Amino acid sequence: MSLNDPQWGNRGGDNGGGRRPNQGPPDLDELWRDLNQRLGGLFGQKSGRRRNRSGGDDGDGGGGKPPVEFNSRFLSGGIGLLVIAMILAWLASGFYIVDASQRGLVLQFGRYKESTEPGLRWRLPYPIQSNELVNVSGVRTIEVGYRGSERNKVLKEALMLTDDENIINIQFAVQYILKSPVDYVFNNRGPDEAVMQVAETAIREIVGKSRMDFVLYEGREQIAVRASELMQEILDRYGTGILISKVTMQNAQPPEQVQAAFDDAVKAGQDRERQKNEGQAYANDVIPRARGTAARLSQEAEGYRQRLIATAEGDASRFQQLHEEYAKSPEVTRQRLYLETMQQVYANSAKVLVDAKGQGNLLFLPLDKLLQAAAGAALPYAAEAATDSASTGERSASPALPYTLDRPDTRSRDAFRSRDREAR
Repeated sequence: MSLNDPQWGNRGGDNGGGRRPNQGPPDLDELWRDLNQRLGGLFGQKSGRRRNRSGGDDGDGGGGKPPVEFNSRFLSGGIGLLVIAMILAWLASGFYIVDASQRGLVLQFGRYKESTEPGLRWRLPYPIQSNELVNVSGVRTIEVGYRGSERNKVLKEALMLTDDENIINIQFAVQYILKSPVDYVFNNRGPDEAVMQVAETAIREIVGKSRMDFVLYEGREQIAVRASELMQEILDRYGTGILISKVTMQNAQPPEQVQAAFDDAVKAGQDRERQKNEGQAYANDVIPRARGTAARLSQEAEGYRQRLIATAEGDASRFQQLHEEYAKSPEVTRQRLYLETMQQVYANSAKVLVDAKGQGNLLFLPLDKLLQAAAGAALPYAAEAATDSASTGERSASPALPYTLDRPDTRSRDAFRSRDREAR
């Protein structure tokens, strides 16, 4: 249809002036009246009259717009309800939930006011008050010298200098929990970064005062314990509200550039320790033996000395007693000494040759055979020998001598005297 068509936009139509479908834009006044009527019906208000589609009034009065009194009353009621709804929504925004592992921190105009326990809590809505939830039971972990895996090394953090001027690569992890959420949130701007820096500082201080072998081998557990204590001391001094729970040494080794040389040095050290152990084992075997031999020789020498001293003292005492006896009866003592001397001489000899006085005959006495026979025959043989000595003087000397040598008594002395008288 052309814009010059007089029917365009005309409200009248074929059916008594009604608007034809799809002919022209909608009437804004009519839309506004319909909206007011519907809102009035919702809030229990009466509109009084309703305008029909042809532009007339269904009631008695006439007019193209709703009354001013109805519009102002409707607007004031809607705004009030809207304000009440907004106030309720604003007050409801103050509710928050604190989990069992959390603590709530309430801030009033940005300043800390109080801490809240787990549960459903309410505070004054923003911007008067706000809240922050802090996890106090979870274990936090930071990694120094690596990230995620030991292969992902951070050399700026891992390389450290020891007391003996060697460079080593250390990777460790620190686990910590919160003991004061207020200090954790408000005393430090970056508490996790502070823990990272404190951990690196503590490890560098301890490694810088230790030797390389101590850090790589026997001192790893001690370094972890000392680092935990030093870190806790520094964090408490800063007031971070953090409690160090564990420090774990993941890896400690020399740099890759000198790994081969370090392995050679380790092997040489192991060989040295092995040789030292072998030498120590040999010393532990030889030294006790030598000490035992020395102790035995010393004891033997001491025993020999004591024996000689006792023998000398006994000989001196015997000589003193003999001297006293000799002074009393010289002849008897002289004869006794002679007999005892001959007994000792015959006891140490196996064969004896006796020169009979005045006859030039030599008597051969096989003392060894006689002693053996005397030991085997015992007393019967001694009785038979005594009977033979009564008949022949030559035979009486030979069997009587072994008996007198074994048992020196008065009978042996009488036999020697009788033999001496016969020789005279």
